[in-house]
Amino acid sequence: MERAVPLAVPLGQTEVFQALQRLHMTIFSQSVSPCGKFLAAGNNYGQIAIFSLASGLWVELGNSVLHFSLAHDGPVYSMVSTDRHLLSAGDGEVKAWLWAEMLKKGCKELWHRQPPYRTSLEVPEINALLLVPKENSLILAGGDCQLHTMDLETGTFTRVLRGHTDYIHCLALRERSPEVLSGGEDGAVRLWDLRTAKEVQTIEVYKHEECSRPHNGRWIGCLATDSDWMVCGGGPALTLWHLRSSTPTTVFPIRAPQKHVTFYQDLILSAGQGRCVNQWQLSGELKAQVPGSSPGLLSLSLNQQPAAPECKVLTAAGNSCRVDVFTNLGYRAFSLSF
Repeated sequence: MERAVPLAVPLGQTEVFQALQRLHMTIFSQSVSPCGKFLAAGNNYGQIAIFSLASGLWVELGNSVLHFSLAHDGPVYSMVSTDRHLLSAGDGEVKAWLWAEMLKKGCKELWHRQPPYRTSLEVPEINALLLVPKENSLILAGGDCQLHTMDLETGTFTRVLRGHTDYIHCLALRERSPEVLSGGEDGAVRLWDLRTAKEVQTIEVYKHEECSRPHNGRWIGCLATDSDWMVCGGGPALTLWHLRSSTPTTVFPIRAPQKHVTFYQDLILSAGQGRCVNQWQLSGELKAQVPGSSPGLLSLSLNQQPAAPECKVLTAAGNSCRVDVFTNLGYRAFSLSF
């Protein structure tokens, strides 16, 4: 039999395919390099792109754009950076890349690890990564409703924290104490003591009348901490809490569910459904809404690396192929694009 000869794909068809990919792209995650001059962004196609924050252009080697077309087989849901590595997470595994090598063409992963799931057939998404610098560990959480701790020195998984009854969306670290907060689809924010590997506090946000929005659901999609304070949101309203008393102190007047939140100086920054990055006073007053180019936002990244003060920017990404760059909090300066 004669061997079938594959038909060549016309150049125009390839361009159409790439345009359709960009049209339906979602950027789930971002992470700034240790030097502060570069930004990694991960999308729903498993690609990780490296951008130059200094020039506002793609990092290039020769005439080719640096990107990883198949860094993961599925979406890149979360990323964090250590002083040497970029860690990225997708469906069921976390991978490590050397930042020093990522600016070169053909960079390969340094290692990959898969948490000890209940069965070999289970491949849950990893929605959140969190570094714990004091113990040189990484916490992973997602679709299996558990928090897994990995020792970054040895690559071994050292503990599993169980308590959530549905998948986990977000993590936050209380830096002054060895405690981690997690929020998920079950509507609870759980506080874990890393010394004892036990749950020490639970806040079921949706059960508080001032926070509850049953039409949006009970899920917690974002949270952040600052000492004894926590801010969280999702289905319930974006709310500032005093952790010691488990008391909601400020409910922020925004209807759209929020997907990312962070403390910044004396403000709270949030983003979610809609184009705007919201700037809140702790009292609940909306200071500003700064529009971006994406119809919805999933992640914010504040570059505060002291090594690159000229690259001190806020970046926002979500339901488009663009990463918006804010050189100050008042306006979008430019956008980076896949």
